[in-house]
Amino acid sequence: MDSHESSPPSVSRDWFFPSPSPSFTQPSSSSSSSHRHHLHTPPSRRFSTYPKPSNPSAAGPALRTTSSSSAASSHRDLKYAGFSRRTNFSRRYQRSITPEADAPSVVPQIPQKCDVSNDKTSTPDKFIDLVGGRLKLRWQMAFLVALLITTFSSLLHKNFSLHNQSNDLQAQIMKLNGRLQLCNLLEPIDIDDLDPQDSTNLPNKRLKSMALTISVTLLSIPFLFLKYVEYISKSRSPDNLKEEASLNKQLAYKVDVFLSVRPYSKPLALLVATLLLIGVGGLALFGVTDDSLADCLWLSWTYVADSGNHANSEGLGPRLVSVSISFGGMLIFAMMLGLVTDAISEKFDSLRKGRSEVVKKDHTLILGWSDKLGSLLNQLAIANESLGGGIVVVMAERDKEEMESDIAKMEFDFRETSVICRSGSPLILADLKKVSVSKARAIIVLAEDGNADQSDARALRTVLSLTGVKEGLQGHIVVELGDLDNEVLVKLVGGDLVETVVAHDVIGRLMIQCARQPGLAQVWEDILGFENCEFYIKRWPELDGMLFEDVLISFPNAIPCGIKSVSCGGKIILNPDESYVLQEGDEVLVIAEDDDTYAPVALPNVWRGNLPKEFIVPNSMEKILLCGWRRDIEDMIMVLDAFLAPGSELWMFNEVIEGVREQKLIDGGLDIERLMNITLVHREGNAVIRRNLESLPLESFDSILILADESVEDSAIQADSRSLATLLLIRDIQAKRLPYREAKASSHGRKGSFSQGSWIGEMQQASDKSVIISEILDPRTKNLLSMSRISDYVLSNELVSMALAMVAEDRQINDVLEELFAEEGNEMHIRQADLYIKEGEELSFYEILLRARQRREIVIGYRLGNVEKAVINPPGKMEKRRWSLKDVFVVIAEKE
Repeated sequence: MDSHESSPPSVSRDWFFPSPSPSFTQPSSSSSSSHRHHLHTPPSRRFSTYPKPSNPSAAGPALRTTSSSSAASSHRDLKYAGFSRRTNFSRRYQRSITPEADAPSVVPQIPQKCDVSNDKTSTPDKFIDLVGGRLKLRWQMAFLVALLITTFSSLLHKNFSLHNQSNDLQAQIMKLNGRLQLCNLLEPIDIDDLDPQDSTNLPNKRLKSMALTISVTLLSIPFLFLKYVEYISKSRSPDNLKEEASLNKQLAYKVDVFLSVRPYSKPLALLVATLLLIGVGGLALFGVTDDSLADCLWLSWTYVADSGNHANSEGLGPRLVSVSISFGGMLIFAMMLGLVTDAISEKFDSLRKGRSEVVKKDHTLILGWSDKLGSLLNQLAIANESLGGGIVVVMAERDKEEMESDIAKMEFDFRETSVICRSGSPLILADLKKVSVSKARAIIVLAEDGNADQSDARALRTVLSLTGVKEGLQGHIVVELGDLDNEVLVKLVGGDLVETVVAHDVIGRLMIQCARQPGLAQVWEDILGFENCEFYIKRWPELDGMLFEDVLISFPNAIPCGIKSVSCGGKIILNPDESYVLQEGDEVLVIAEDDDTYAPVALPNVWRGNLPKEFIVPNSMEKILLCGWRRDIEDMIMVLDAFLAPGSELWMFNEVIEGVREQKLIDGGLDIERLMNITLVHREGNAVIRRNLESLPLESFDSILILADESVEDSAIQADSRSLATLLLIRDIQAKRLPYREAKASSHGRKGSFSQGSWIGEMQQASDKSVIISEILDPRTKNLLSMSRISDYVLSNELVSMALAMVAEDRQINDVLEELFAEEGNEMHIRQADLYIKEGEELSFYEILLRARQRREIVIGYRLGNVEKAVINPPGKMEKRRWSLKDVFVVIAEKE
């Protein structure tokens, strides 16, 4: 047995399938040549599991291998058979171009194999062949489509031409028949005169054919263009992963950008589509009918406008074209209807969400939303009532419908004042321009509910946005702040345009004044609000050169309080000296009901008497209790230290731990070592728990201040509920600790609607021993306190809203309020009547006013002993009346 019989059937394990063709079967004379022919002759089947070698030099020896090969070579082939199988996948099989001597007829007949090698050098050739094949196929398809369209158009045109020629021939036959008849009847008649004008008005057949071809071409261009774009996109190499987007995606993106960015892109696209439809349809009708081009264009428009007009078309061509135009018209009008619907919906949605611009001027603009908004709108409505109503614009980061719904629930009359709500941010200039910020006569920036520092930081950014308006501001800015330390920074940024109202500082000082002078809270409520009397500043030339003491009795319907002095640079001098002489340009500050309800008159003849006794400033020690903890409590402590007599005690009762409490006071700027007149006494406990309150000597305090605790001040209802519960517990404990005889003795002068045995009656009796001031946030809570008469109260939110509205109406009033609430200067006081009158003495209000000027005081009102409400700026100032020593007078005087 030779070496070929002992060798394996296949060294490289190539699985080839022999071709059934007889041309590839060669007879062999020997077994070795037959075996060689069986191993190395390429089969005709194109698919194999093992690629052919790509090296031509390697293929030649393989074909020339004979049965005389040595056993070592055969053994070597068997040894590296596995390696050859692995590495031959990376080779490229190529056939030898040199014919072999032993098989000259076989090599040329070997078919070309399908190259399945992974060699990278073959990739460009394959891609070029693939792209060329696709390109050829695409162009063949495009050519075929164009050929079909052209053939169809030619056949259609030929049909229409034959139809037209048939009609023309029939017309000529009829004309010839008519001529023959005329020749038989009237031979001398000139037949040319009877020729119709149809011969001169016949449409140009070539022009109609051209029009039909143009219309078909125009309709085919978009289809061909889209097919070309799709082909270009698919012909790009899929192996390049970093390649840019396809051409059709780029075109779609550009169309999307154009339609979304340009405001009039959609109507413009609809107009272009309509004109194209009318133009192409008119050309098509011109090609298939006998009408002129103008008539065909008009007929095309009628088909577009009314899809039912094509019912009168006759003939296959006109009907086909008219149906196509009508179908396009339906699509056009459907798109138009969609655009109109979207535009109307967008407009209504813009109105609903408050995106439209406010085209107004001299309006009041409120930026922000808080619990004070209701009271602020009420005060502005009252202030604008004398002007026949006004316009108030509210812009906040809330939904417009929600804002309008909340404002509609407010229980007050707007008095012909219109409130316009807009959604937007005061930090965005575009939103500020939307509410005509540059034309507003006053801009109010409300503090947000929550952390004071965050609210003030937002107010600061709002002021920066307002100062950045390019058109400039016509009015001034009123900013509500939560912390007094931030006032300097806001004024530094806003400059002369800004007026600040520090809510906590105003309420804290007001509570201290009201605690030391019962009844003062109601006076402040009347003066700050626009319902009764308020401050006004006006120029009166007829008062130039007059003493201020004479000016006091020159207004029967107002009470002068100060002078805006020109010599002092426009500074307001509150309660000036009686010898002050008004100069030219000075303005008078008065308290009046409205700015058009007062005017100076001739000086009346008023008797000037003497004061019955000198006023002695009380210098007794006081004991005051603060229930609760608020953010600016260190400012209240410093004010109390300036007001109280030496040796006074300030008890602080709250839930803050004593160690943490002292650190908070120090961090707030309070130096406990520098307190001169008061001593701090700390007690820890919950003000709504009875056993905690019973640990305090409640019956020994001169004044008790119930503060809206910092932990619940964000919720007005919760804060008021807590304050009301604390008030009832304190009054009940006081009533049970007071001796019955003292309670009975103190009840003789009180005329209440409650019996002496009731619990509310006992609380009223206990209220005579100490004054309790409760801070109320919700105006609805004051009805409970006013009916029970067991405590005085301070409406903090409402009073701050009143101050904001007053400063918004006239920014000069802010200087007056700052002085009245400051530690130095003038403030309001409640004086006993025995300081100005004697028992049973009959005096007019003007006479009391002049008597008070002897101590440099200005009397602005009074409260009778048998009533609860004070009268500010009383009418009938010249009328004499009998006064009682139980009456009290409200005066503006320097701080004691």
